[in-house]
Amino acid sequence: MKLQLTHETRYDYTPAVETAQHMACLRPLQTGNQRLLSHRLIVEPPPAQLSESLDVFGNTRTFFSLQTTHKQLTITAESLVHTRKVNPVSGPAAQVSWEACRDPFRYQAGQAYVRACEFVFGSPCAPRHQDFLDYARPSFAPGMPMLTAVGDLMGRIHADFRYAPQSTEVNTPAQEALALRKGVCQDFAHVMIACLRSMGLPARYVSGYLLTEPPEGQQRLIGADASHAWVSVYVPGPKPSQRTGDSATSSTTSGTWVDFCPTNNRCGTGSPGEDYVTLAWGRDYADVSPMRGMIHGGAHHVLHVGVTVQPVADDKGLRPILNH
Repeated sequence: MKLQLTHETRYDYTPAVETAQHMACLRPLQTGNQRLLSHRLIVEPPPAQLSESLDVFGNTRTFFSLQTTHKQLTITAESLVHTRKVNPVSGPAAQVSWEACRDPFRYQAGQAYVRACEFVFGSPCAPRHQDFLDYARPSFAPGMPMLTAVGDLMGRIHADFRYAPQSTEVNTPAQEALALRKGVCQDFAHVMIACLRSMGLPARYVSGYLLTEPPEGQQRLIGADASHAWVSVYVPGPKPSQRTGDSATSSTTSGTWVDFCPTNNRCGTGSPGEDYVTLAWGRDYADVSPMRGMIHGGAHHVLHVGVTVQPVADDKGLRPILNH
């Protein structure tokens, strides 16, 4: 599936901002299920300085600074991506128990380093806590296949929690969302990640977009889509093996990241579906927030965000979209 993305962020300041420095995380990732065909970031007013770099998780961050007085700042990210159909996990990886996925991340002297261990520890928005452990445990019966157990946890969150915009804030603690049993996709993702980490399993936060279709007979509204968030859990690869009579060791530390979306109760390898676009991943939302920065001036501001995800017909441009 080919998708065109437009993510526009606008700040209106009172009084004007004199100088500013910002960091944007708005360039979609290249993954096994997704190719980035084109991308551009438009900043108005034009920045005095703009540069790109990779963060520790492999996400592209764009730094820009503004040295002129401005009452409005607009950042528009335009991307074209190609996603492919997601295949379910099959074979031995689908049958490995959750304990076998947890045990490699318990401390053992001399064990090989696996980078996924970075996602076992608690983080500011998704801490390890007894409340999350208590909620998660019913899904993790002894010997239960890892993906079956995680899928059950996802299904329980989907059923137990109510999607309620404006019921939480961007900084609402996951423990509070767990108690409320409501929130938005960010809250659902943080709760699920905290549950998995409390069980000793590596899980990361994934930000991106979801192609949403309007109800039958209604128009697609430009700018009415939104950013989305879901969870990715790590299934380790085969354990190191020693060849008999040989000092050489053959091993693989590569595993599989499987994505779970508790908001929509969907899962798949690399993403929950071809209608999902992966933007960035990290320990939680704080690692991958679309915009952050520092300003001098602008004591008050109003934020406007508009996201549009449009399917592109092959070689025929965009499919017709009605005006509103």
